[in-house]
Amino acid sequence: MVSIIRKTYSGVSSEQEKEIRERILRLRERIAQAAEEGGRKEEDVSLMAVTKTVDPERVNIALDAGVSLLGENRAQELMEKNSFYTCEKSRIHFIGHLQSNKIRDIINRVSCVESVDSLHLASALSAQAEKAGIIMHCLLEVNIGQEESKSGFSPEGVLDAAGEIAALPNLSLRGLMTVAPASAGQNHDDRCFGRMQELFLALREKEGSGIDTLSMGMTGDFEMAVRRGSTLVRIGQGIFGARNYRTGG
Repeated sequence: MVSIIRKTYSGVSSEQEKEIRERILRLRERIAQAAEEGGRKEEDVSLMAVTKTVDPERVNIALDAGVSLLGENRAQELMEKNSFYTCEKSRIHFIGHLQSNKIRDIINRVSCVESVDSLHLASALSAQAEKAGIIMHCLLEVNIGQEESKSGFSPEGVLDAAGEIAALPNLSLRGLMTVAPASAGQNHDDRCFGRMQELFLALREKEGSGIDTLSMGMTGDFEMAVRRGSTLVRIGQGIFGARNYRTGG
């Protein structure tokens, strides 16, 4: 059940609310500029608020200020918070590492899993979606920097995996997601985003017009990602400020 939208937000000062709204306005301006530089329009890029450790009151301010989507990293935190959100599940994506035994917890709380990183997870997600009587949208996570510390498909293997996953009965493959390598430098990040753009276009050519989402770019690199074709940027600290790890699950 969706909470009633409130015009005041208990526990959030007027200054905090103003700050969130102003950050979102500035982000939209920067997205519009980067989109123009990439030969696209602002409306081609969705702004996602990443809600890790952020209390529902502040998330609802971001929704009211016009963010398109919410990105959830942790199944337990999603279960604790989502009933307080002022939006439907169609606007909530799961973006964190997902264990197979947690799929049941999130299957009816999100509309898309962006972090499908293996054939095993895709099969398990499809099976749970079938039990729930739904079609789950998904993105394939690409380990574009081929970092040992990160999960995801290799750039060389993702297109072959996509063919198998697209054939699963209760999944709708919509595109690709990545996180740029940490502290790799702007030139390296730009090459990674450029490679992701190539993979996205190849996937769309292979699987058809249903491939419409390239999720890449976060607070520190979203403008570069937008110039390289990102259709969805995932912003946490750029909206809410530094994370408070004493809150949230």
